[in-house]
Amino acid sequence: MKDYEPISCDFYDELEAYSTLKKEVEIFYEDESGNTISTFGRIKDLYAKDKTEYLLLDTGLEIRLDILIRVDNKVLAEY
Repeated sequence: MKDYEPISCDFYDELEAYSTLKKEVEIFYEDESGNTISTFGRIKDLYAKDKTEYLLLDTGLEIRLDILIRVDNKVLAEY
């Protein structure tokens, strides 16, 4: 997997807001093969591990923040 690239602080703030509100969100992210994957869930936690930031959904799915494409109507590339 490619080296981690930190995301925008503004986008991180949006993720924190979703987590605080316990809002179910639709998430699009890119897997290791470059395919776009979509899933639904509530953001249970945002955390850093080994200098890499992740989100944890209530479904147990862990996603690196830098592979996110879109969370609900918020597009990472626009931040």
